[in-house]
Amino acid sequence: MGGFVTAALAFPTALFSFALVVVVGYWLLMLLGGLGFDALHGGHGVGHHVGVGHGGHVGQVGHAGHGAGGHGAAGHGAGGHHGGGVAHGGPDSSHHHGGVLDRLGLGGVPLTVAVSLLVAIAWFVSLAGTVLTTGAPARGGVFAVALVAAWAGTRVIVRPLSRLFPQDRPVTRGDFVGRVCVIRTGRVTADFGQAEVTAEDGSTATVQVRTVEDDPGLTAGRTALVFDYDADAEVFLVAAFDPSPPGA
Repeated sequence: MGGFVTAALAFPTALFSFALVVVVGYWLLMLLGGLGFDALHGGHGVGHHVGVGHGGHVGQVGHAGHGAGGHGAAGHGAGGHHGGGVAHGGPDSSHHHGGVLDRLGLGGVPLTVAVSLLVAIAWFVSLAGTVLTTGAPARGGVFAVALVAAWAGTRVIVRPLSRLFPQDRPVTRGDFVGRVCVIRTGRVTADFGQAEVTAEDGSTATVQVRTVEDDPGLTAGRTALVFDYDADAEVFLVAAFDPSPPGA
């Protein structure tokens, strides 16, 4: 036991031993429910109110964009300017991490899983090398081998693991076409209107909507069908629609 502790606290194993303690502590907290499974993805739960960003993706109102009370749900106030977006989607840290992992060949799994595998493999290889070698030059070689082995081993392991973590595709403006929305302004005309539409994943967005022909029936609380998107004006085109089955 004493030899194991000595090797674990010797260079280069000590560098990975402290990291391994952090990794083990993290997963223990996960098992105890202290962090919750959503911490793996670093994201928000489905169903949060979102807004369509200028990049064509949906961003979270109040988090990725301006608050709903200021530059909120539909541009500047209820009148709003033309534009399909209501929140300027900020950079997503999970996408940033995913890009780094992809460049290293470790993509397809959450950052925490990849880092845990890297640390565990590096620690095991360095521990074995520390036991089998003596002297600073040899230990330096062990450190280099541990890093390479950790990367190679993790790359092999994450390939089958990636099937357990399907990648979320960001909601885009095109996802709202063909869906039913609820009018949120007093009326909708060819020049004015806003509605709330729900994407397939359950997220909602308040968007600018217009009609081809003025319909007096498109008032607050009524349902409408999003049948097209005008990319030039950045607005959705809607028509009156009753989702209730005939005779209901």
